[in-house]
Amino acid sequence: MNNKIDISNKDRSYKIFDSIYAKYDLLNRLLSFGQDIFWRNRICKLPKKKENQILLDLATGTGDILFSFLKKREDIKFTIGLDMSINMLHIAKIKSIKKNFNKKSSFIRGDANLIPLTTEKVDFATMAFGIRNITEPVIVLKDIKRVLKTGGKAIILEFSLPKSKIMKFFFLFYLRKIVPLVGRIVSGDKFAYRYLNETIEDFPYGKDFCRLMEDAGFSNISATPLTFGIATIYQGEKIDKTN
Repeated sequence: MNNKIDISNKDRSYKIFDSIYAKYDLLNRLLSFGQDIFWRNRICKLPKKKENQILLDLATGTGDILFSFLKKREDIKFTIGLDMSINMLHIAKIKSIKKNFNKKSSFIRGDANLIPLTTEKVDFATMAFGIRNITEPVIVLKDIKRVLKTGGKAIILEFSLPKSKIMKFFFLFYLRKIVPLVGRIVSGDKFAYRYLNETIEDFPYGKDFCRLMEDAGFSNISATPLTFGIATIYQGEKIDKTN
């Protein structure tokens, strides 16, 4: 039986997540050696504290970023999680009830290319390990800027490649050999984790991604490498009222 999912473009990659949703959280812990928790905690410290803030989390998956904010930040009034994967959102909704966050969170099936929110709606927006699965990331970044209030911030967490040649060698070996193997064994999907690791190598990072944020109209852009450079947090502010 061929388990490969037919994806004509990156914007349909949500079908992969619909197939691996049951083991997604477990694989995140295993494949990152728990670093995903550390990365989320770093993100939670970044937005300035202000009462009654609204958070938008794009490519929310099972909601871990969103729940981290609700757990650690009392200034978050409400959170909105957006994703195209129905199965991932189902898990997120179950988790929100178990964590008693269901009254402060809403999950919507929607496309990050065309965010179903009004202009100037949210105080800040996050997106973790999702934008590399988008065909036209600048379009997504522009729509994030549109829904942000003036003074709002976009925070993007994405994989990157280390500057150190030695670290890059071992990281690429891990991506190409270990990740697909472990992903296949745990999830039972022969294709998903090979596709996901291939997108990491092809996606712009560092200064190249900062230029994409600049093209989308963000200001005060920064890039902070994490864990020897295998992941990077990008930040950009909306300082005017234009879309």
